[in-house]
Amino acid sequence: MNRMIRTTVLALALWPALALAQAQPAATPLPAWEQLTPAQRDALVAPLRERWNANPGERARMLERAQRWHGMPREQRDRARHGLQRWEHMTPEQRTEARALFHAMRGMDKEQRTAFLAQWQQKTPQQKAEWLKAHPAPVHGEKDRDDRD
Repeated sequence: MNRMIRTTVLALALWPALALAQAQPAATPLPAWEQLTPAQRDALVAPLRERWNANPGERARMLERAQRWHGMPREQRDRARHGLQRWEHMTPEQRTEARALFHAMRGMDKEQRTAFLAQWQQKTPQQKAEWLKAHPAPVHGEKDRDDRD
């Protein structure tokens, strides 16, 4: 979940850059940062500036996430982007289910997660609904901040 939130924050910060890239014809290479006009630079940075100024208590986490993102290998960034795209296309019910499953599996090792997911796939929709009712994910925003990755 924490990685999903981080990816979401990063995607929001990069959204203006993607919008600018889509506005340019594909055959025209986009300029380097130094060649952007001040207005173009401001358009790219404004959403992050607003988020930074509106959330003083989150600034340390935002900075840490940005540093972590820059340290990620390209493949890991691609996986994060793919996960964000999947998240964006989920219904609210699917997101609730994903949060609950993530919360349940976050302390498991790889073998335990594999076994858990295999069992999950075998459950009927009714069994899944009962499990989700018995094992709800923490309410968004009420997670333990000490154990975030």
